[in-house]
Amino acid sequence: MLKTGKNVQLSIFNKLVICINNNNVDHNLVVDKLKTFGLSEIITDWITSFLCDRQQRIAIDGYFSSWVSLRGGVPQGSWLGPLVFLILIDNLRPDLLTHKFVDDTTLSEVVGKRQVSQMQSAVDELINWSVANKMNINTRKTKEMVLGPLSRNPPVQTTIGDLTVERVSQFKLIGVIVNDSLKWNDHVATVCSKMNKRLYFLKQLKRAGMAPSDLLYFYQTVIRPVAEYACPVWHTSLTVDQTDRIEATQRRAVKIIYSDCDMVQLADLPLMADRREQLSRRFFDKICDVNSCLYHLLPAQRDTRITNSLRMAKKYPVPFAKSTRFQKSFIPYALANFQ
Repeated sequence: MLKTGKNVQLSIFNKLVICINNNNVDHNLVVDKLKTFGLSEIITDWITSFLCDRQQRIAIDGYFSSWVSLRGGVPQGSWLGPLVFLILIDNLRPDLLTHKFVDDTTLSEVVGKRQVSQMQSAVDELINWSVANKMNINTRKTKEMVLGPLSRNPPVQTTIGDLTVERVSQFKLIGVIVNDSLKWNDHVATVCSKMNKRLYFLKQLKRAGMAPSDLLYFYQTVIRPVAEYACPVWHTSLTVDQTDRIEATQRRAVKIIYSDCDMVQLADLPLMADRREQLSRRFFDKICDVNSCLYHLLPAQRDTRITNSLRMAKKYPVPFAKSTRFQKSFIPYALANFQ
């Protein structure tokens, strides 16, 4: 969440993706970085043994290739594999605000009036890091987005080597569709489309004679979670029309399960908006824990000498919002409604 003043414009929001494959995790680099963490020699040797001296071969129609020893990479689907990769990218720290989620790296910056974007220099720094660590940047999946007033006079497009990064109006960031207008119509359309496709399987199960209780369980575990994924990010900013579109999908599901009845209450299902509100409240309660990695997003707590003397005092102050967009974003909304 970025709060801006009158003289600040939202700028480039880049997504840089580093690919993982069997040749992109150098075992020697991993071992060297393990030692910098101060781990015991036993743990370092154990992880080294887990990575090294692995072999693989290809099987096609009962024919097998010869065994090949791997000089890099981590076993896919293992618990330790993602941890090893996180250790490898731990020192990937460009000067700009950086968000890393396994192999997805997102850089963002705020550019004020009469300021020059520093995105290209940060990307160059990331390229140098990837070369030094024997990693590859997937230029096909690397995107650039310009937000806010800066889009009227955007800066020069970012480049990776000889390739120009594609500038887009929307992209999927860790499963959430973000667009340059910071509205959720594209994400809601994607969510509804995905849910409607899964309703086909609900119909097929209905035709196969599955009991309504089992159909309801299928809906709750396979279809409904699609509309609840990462909901604290976008739920509080939905319009009435967007909320109704999602609710309509649940009504269709209930009609399939119970034939002629389309009453959501009959299935003992709460409104999807109420569930998202509850999930958002739970998420806010978690980040109020001082040990939460997102605790720093909250403002400083109010003076207890004042709050203890009031009957309905809020623990945290509610920030002043100059725009409806900021007011409906998660942190201001949660501070105003969940305390």
